[in-house]
Amino acid sequence: MKAVPNSRATQIYTDLQKLLESLNSGEKLPPVRALCERYSASPVTVQTALSMLARAGRVVAKSGDGTYKTNPVAHPLVMVPTPDYAWQSVALGSSPLADEAVARDHFTPRPDLISLSIGYLDESLQPLERLNRAAVRALKRPQIWQRLPPEGSEELRAFFARSLGGDFGAQDALIASGGQAALSSTFRALVPPGGSIVLESPTYFAAISVARVAGFKTVPVPVDGEGIRPDLLEEALRISGAKVLYLQPQFQNPTGATLTLRRRAEVLELARKFGVFIIEDDYAHDLRLEGETLPPLILSAPERTVYIRSITKITAPGLRIAAILAKGPVLGRLKTMRALDDMFVTGLTQEIALELLSSSSWPTHLKKVQAALRQRRDLLALSVRQKLPQLRLSSLPQGGFSLWFELPPGTDDLEYARKAARVGVSIGAGSRYFPAEPGGSFVRLTYAGLPEDRLLEGVSRLRGVV
Repeated sequence: MKAVPNSRATQIYTDLQKLLESLNSGEKLPPVRALCERYSASPVTVQTALSMLARAGRVVAKSGDGTYKTNPVAHPLVMVPTPDYAWQSVALGSSPLADEAVARDHFTPRPDLISLSIGYLDESLQPLERLNRAAVRALKRPQIWQRLPPEGSEELRAFFARSLGGDFGAQDALIASGGQAALSSTFRALVPPGGSIVLESPTYFAAISVARVAGFKTVPVPVDGEGIRPDLLEEALRISGAKVLYLQPQFQNPTGATLTLRRRAEVLELARKFGVFIIEDDYAHDLRLEGETLPPLILSAPERTVYIRSITKITAPGLRIAAILAKGPVLGRLKTMRALDDMFVTGLTQEIALELLSSSSWPTHLKKVQAALRQRRDLLALSVRQKLPQLRLSSLPQGGFSLWFELPPGTDDLEYARKAARVGVSIGAGSRYFPAEPGGSFVRLTYAGLPEDRLLEGVSRLRGVV
């Protein structure tokens, strides 16, 4: 069955056919950007219309140059049979992902929407000049393109170990190509095929997807304002027999909750009692905006904690670097898994990260970013309270990049997100962050990826969502 283009692309296709009547053969059509403005459409929609014209033999695209009206003699219309892809659905079978569109929309946000769902810094906060200078210097080093050990460069591993503290050294660290790669490798290294993993509920939606794709049984434990609930965690560990617990103790994504000192002690005691590994995801290590920093769990229980820290959130989306730290035999298994996954992380990326993080100016830049994020967090919270009073914020997190709002009773969060997209805003539907049935109706709004004026515009548009 042939894919049916969307109605907007069809309308643009019809209008461009009329435009072609006024052009001579070989004459150039307006560029895609101009057509986007002309039709108030996204680049994807315009490209779809142009592809329809190309298939009809009306235009020809020249790479890097533009799109031209064809000469019917030089470019006679040739009917090309449409490939039949229907068989792939049978061969692929059902997917372990609950909704493949969720990951697609999250990792490749639509360019025509104001994104209140993206978890990266906008370009005004990214250290782009520092990254470019570091890249130029790194490219001058003769060994930059050579093979590195699977565990990563010793200097970068030593940096992460020093930052963690305790008695950790370079020998206790591995480098991965971003937090997601580190998470995937660690899950599969620690949980046996068909085994169980305990997750906070709600939690980072991509962690849920990684577990499901690997075929693990996900065991949810509710989170409240103080973090994961130890009373329910004990029950879950006893019933499930799970030996792995995935936690975000600091500024939990999506709720923003921080695991309190009292509960940290209870969680560690339960881990010892049931013989459980803790995967500590410190994704927001550099995103504390105020308050006192609590020590990572691994410093209290190095024998049973695998610690993951990514720097992508505080630098730029393209700097895919994370560290995994652990002690004991588990480190050997993690090293093997990392080598099987992608052999090693490119030396260029590691050199850039090392130079950026170890520079004398990095702490100053970090404070600047944290101050800007604190201001944006407060602005988003205030704007929602004034313009969207039906959304309830249970608490204002002291760090991270997002706020977790409860919708009015009876509201369908997925439908709310779809209606938000219709008014030009991308948001995170709360049900996607729950490993099992949601405990209510929520949405996640982020403040890191937009300047203040766009944040306000996004909230204003949401007033049109009923």
